[in-house]
Parts: sequence; structure tokens; C-alpha cells
Amino acid sequence: MNNILYSGIFIGIIIATFLVAFLVNRFFKRLIRKSTADMRNDPTNYLFLRHTISALIYIVGFSTAIYMMPNLRALASSLLAGAGILAVAIGFASQQALSNIISGVFIVLFKPFRVNDRLKIRELNGIVEDITLRHTVIRDFENKRILIPNSVISDEIIVNSDFIEDKICKWIDIGISYDSDIDKAKKIMEEEVLNHPLHIDPRSQQQVELGDPIVPVRVITLGDSSVNLRAWAWAKNSPDGFVLSCDLYESIKKRFDKEGVEIPFPHRTLVHKNKAV
Repeated sequence: MNNILYSGIFIGIIIATFLVAFLVNRFFKRLIRKSTADMRNDPTNYLFLRHTISALIYIVGFSTAIYMMPNLRALASSLLAGAGILAVAIGFASQQALSNIISGVFIVLFKPFRVNDRLKIRELNGIVEDITLRHTVIRDFENKRILIPNSVISDEIIVNSDFIEDKICKWIDIGISYDSDIDKAKKIMEEEVLNHPLHIDPRSQQQVELGDPIVPVRVITLGDSSVNLRAWAWAKNSPDGFVLSCDLYESIKKRFDKEGVEIPFPHRTLVHKNKAV
């Protein structure tokens, strides 16, 4: 009879553990959805706290369920009493897991990146989707998920496009032929940037008073077959910057074609020598 009672208590605690974890996750999901309705709010802390509390609920629930079963309690005590070697082995095996947890805490505390930030790590580009106790989830631009252990990403050099501010500068680099009118080409590039709806004025009040141009366009190098120009185009964030640069390359190319500014391309001269018979 007691075994049946204890079994019922054990099953009840396990079910209660899963139920409480489910309710806590549901609560945090609603809280995150409400708090991040404004995109300027950062959901990183809420997400990490949700994972931490869920892990604690499972640990406490399963530990309590085992403790309530006398047979399992005696077995657990026996294992703990003679588990010195096992503890050492588990300790070595869990070093990486503990390192990931500590790294995750440091990421949340010091915020080198946050959820929804756009990162570049080595050859990987994507948006931070979640930071769990073990790994960071990055969604790349093909909608694939990249899982990077927290201890690994903490040691990497990261390019964060959204750190401190979202504003971004795109270099519009185009080469023109040596026969083309440089001033006309610079004027076309400036006009196309100014006319684009996603372009913003990045100048400070002091720069405005000094008369700095909204869109600087300069000759940056004299190449083997081209005069290389660069326009500085600014957008309010990375997505707008990507669209801005794509549109500008297309519109500037069309204007150059229309107004007779040549963009050089490689030429190859073939010489065929006939042997004398």
C-alpha cells in the first residue's frame, strides 16, 4: 500500500514539475511579447531568466520526487556515499557545461550582444534569436539556426552592427574609366544617395555649421584601369543599409549609362601568329 502511495506521490510531483515549468514558460513568453512590443526594449534578460528558472524548476522537482521515494532515496544515498570517483568523473565531464553557463551569465550581464542584434562571427552572419544556459542561437539570412556554445562565442571576435547605436554607413565604391568626367560621376553618385528615401543625414550640429557635405564623394584610388570613387551613404539600421546599398548600385549604374560615364571592365587582346610555310 505504501509503495502505491509513494508511487502516486512520485508521479504527482513529476507531473506538477512539468506543469509548473510549462506555466512559467508561458508567463515569460507573454511578458517578453508585451515588453518587447516596442522594438527598442531588450528581451535578453527575460529570455535568459526564463531558461534559468525552468532549469531550477526541473532540478528541484526531480530531486523532490526522488527524495519522496524511500527506495530511491536509499539508492541515492548509497550512490552518493561511494561516488567519489564518479563525482570526479562527472566534474571533469561537466566542466564544459559549467563553462557555458558562466559564459552565458557574463553575456547577459555585460551585453557584448543582445537578442535581435546582427552579428558577424568569422564567416557567419545572422541575428541573435536566443541566449540559453548552454548556447546562443543565431538565425542566419537563409533562416537557418546556428547554435554556438556560450564559452566559444565569448572567446570570439564579434562584429556587432547594433552595438551602442543602430545607425550604419555603407560605402558605395564604383570605378570609372580614365576618360570619364570625374566631377560628373561624383555629382551623379551624390544625387542618387540624396534621393534615396532610406538615406539619413548623419551630420552633427557642428558639422552642419561647418558646411560639411551630407554625402561625401571622393576619389579613393587610381587603379590599373579605373578611377575608384567612394560615396558615404548612411541608413538608420543594417536592414535599411543593405537595401540602400543594393538600390544605389543599380540606380547609379543606370545614371552612368544614361549620361555617358563608363564603368570599365577587363579587356583581353588575342594575337594569333601564323607560322610561315
